[in-house]
Amino acid sequence: MTDVRDEIRACTTCAERFAQTASAHRPNPIVWFQPGARLLIASQAPGMKVHKANTPFWDASGVRLRAWLGLDEDAFYDRSCVAIIPMAFCFPGYDAKGSDLPPPPICARMWRKPALASVPDVALTVLIGGHAMRYHLPDFTTVTDTVRAWDTLPDGVFALPHPSWRNTGWLKKNPWFEAEVIPRLQAAVQQVM
Repeated sequence: MTDVRDEIRACTTCAERFAQTASAHRPNPIVWFQPGARLLIASQAPGMKVHKANTPFWDASGVRLRAWLGLDEDAFYDRSCVAIIPMAFCFPGYDAKGSDLPPPPICARMWRKPALASVPDVALTVLIGGHAMRYHLPDFTTVTDTVRAWDTLPDGVFALPHPSWRNTGWLKKNPWFEAEVIPRLQAAVQQVM
């Protein structure tokens, strides 16, 4: 029986698409999950630094995310506890202006259900960004509204803005996020770890 992780690592479905981006890179699926994990990080897609490092959230957004979760690097990167399953496993590339392209929908269509099925012990899901929220929450409207409604989300689900430096302005405009959501998120993370 084949392991879905090996199948994802071998995927080259988007090779032609990636070759046509401004970054002109090759597929490099970042697979970071295994059965037994209790915390699921449902993110968007790797960035270029992650693409090169072969490690999810191996950048400034990872530093911020780990602080939000209340986890150090060792705990965050322990695949027996934390599964990181993005909407796209490869870096989608840059557009002509140097911005990250969105996750190609084909990746989620091909791999999301089998990847999630391989981590049946997940007790807490952290949705990062609009793409993950849209997939997992049928009533998704906006990132801000969804994050603000943290106490009405399904049990075991938190929604977070992307921890990118680009969202520093959002954090300043929404101080309730760090005052209300983060303490409850950290308590939930500690409970499942």
